[in-house]
Amino acid sequence: MSAAGDLRRRARLSRLVSFSASHRLHRWGVPTCVTARAGLVPLCPWGAWPRAWVRAELGRAEEEMVKIDPVTGMVMNLTDLKEYMEEAIMKPLDHKNLDLDVPYFADAVSTTENVAVYIWESLQKLLPVGALYKVKVFETDNNIVVYKGE
Repeated sequence: MSAAGDLRRRARLSRLVSFSASHRLHRWGVPTCVTARAGLVPLCPWGAWPRAWVRAELGRAEEEMVKIDPVTGMVMNLTDLKEYMEEAIMKPLDHKNLDLDVPYFADAVSTTENVAVYIWESLQKLLPVGALYKVKVFETDNNIVVYKGE
């Protein structure tokens, strides 16, 4: 059977984007001494992410990959995925103060974990149902959060 006609072929697709945003690890309305015990005191009043990287990966489960469409030869058109990530990540987060400019963070501390949740929820609204497998946010080379919607 030809490669294009093999319905068993599967793959996992991912795309990487980066954004810059400032944020403060602080819980508004909570006294600084309580925030300090929770480990949320920033090194400066408005910390910054010079650059954060986000990888969105499409698939369904740890061992399950997505079928490659036998007609298009793709899991998803990369142009579509780029547009979804632009809408869900770049427009709302890039060059923004997460705490002041993104309504989601009015009630959530802008930690990397919560940024990953925000990105997951935003992408879920745009992607086909069940397509998103995980979101990875690279705050630095050493600090990475993986969120799978759980």
